[in-house]
Amino acid sequence: MDLSNLKPAEGSVKNQGKRIGRGEGSGKGGTATRGHKGAKSRSGYSKKIGFEGGQMPLQRRVPKFGFTNINRKEYQGINLDTLQLLVDDKKIKDTVDLDTLFTNGLTNKNDLVKIMGRGELKAKLKVSAHKFTATAKAAIEAAGGEAVTL
Repeated sequence: MDLSNLKPAEGSVKNQGKRIGRGEGSGKGGTATRGHKGAKSRSGYSKKIGFEGGQMPLQRRVPKFGFTNINRKEYQGINLDTLQLLVDDKKIKDTVDLDTLFTNGLTNKNDLVKIMGRGELKAKLKVSAHKFTATAKAAIEAAGGEAVTL
């Protein structure tokens, strides 16, 4: 190794390519590779999302229908058979509240919870939730438990 065969490390030097817009002598002066006229040739140009060159954009071509209620409340449904599984796995003892459901991965922190009536419940539980179906409430009370609406 001597001064005659020194080279930078592999990948450390990046070829910058031709510098555009630096005069006619560079070969890339004049229009600076942008072509002649039009929006794309001008400074400050940025295409809007969904812009189709003046053609009516897809978002506006497609027919709109229906109605979205902005006040809709989404409930996370949990069935009785799921609660019975937790009892069988000894993950819950006698009370089921939002924290218990969250720690067992059945809901997220701020979910509204609705207890549904699928399956059967054998354990005596005190269940706290935002809503209950009539069958779920009846099944919980039939098993000797208590359904508490939050």
